[in-house]
Amino acid sequence: MKQLLVLLLFMPLLSLSQESLEEELDSVSSIEEAKFFAKTYKKANKSKVLTFNKAKHKTRLADDLFKLSKGGKKVVKKDYKKTYYKIIDKERTLHYRVSYIYFDGHKMALDDINSKRSKIISQYKQGYKFEALAKIHSMGQNSKRGGDLGWFPEGQLHPEFEEAIRSHNIEDIFTLDIKEENWYYVILKTHDAKPIEEITVLKYTEVTE
Repeated sequence: MKQLLVLLLFMPLLSLSQESLEEELDSVSSIEEAKFFAKTYKKANKSKVLTFNKAKHKTRLADDLFKLSKGGKKVVKKDYKKTYYKIIDKERTLHYRVSYIYFDGHKMALDDINSKRSKIISQYKQGYKFEALAKIHSMGQNSKRGGDLGWFPEGQLHPEFEEAIRSHNIEDIFTLDIKEENWYYVILKTHDAKPIEEITVLKYTEVTE
């Protein structure tokens, strides 16, 4: 009886043919529709919406997906599974890249923070590598990466942080205080801003015989 109930619960999903699911996938044309599709088939078919960044993702799959136009689809067959990747959106967004050393004003007195920041800038100008200084001093999560924030799109971080980056030249080292958050930084601008292509991809997997 229990097995029959389980079967009845999954009957709507089982009744959908491969062709009808592919048709439904083909009909998805917006990010909102992709998110709804992914939510609907998340458990049964591991459906999800992914974002690929051309500067970060260097896999063969990513290269193949970037070659597709909006609405294009790639199918990968492996281990009795068929995975569909559909390009929902493509855009070029301005990205920034800096390295930083972060101090938490909730955990350290401002006088101590300013003293440390002055010493760090002095050491950097004497020839110390910023990466090494970040690993020693930064209270941020990316300290193990030497403070490198990686490429990030415009509008993702605090407006004051991004404004400070825009107002400085490459290789400038400077401090930034975001007092209302008690965030204090030493920032090194490591790259000029550049547009980077990103694609939004709907992924859907089904088991094949």
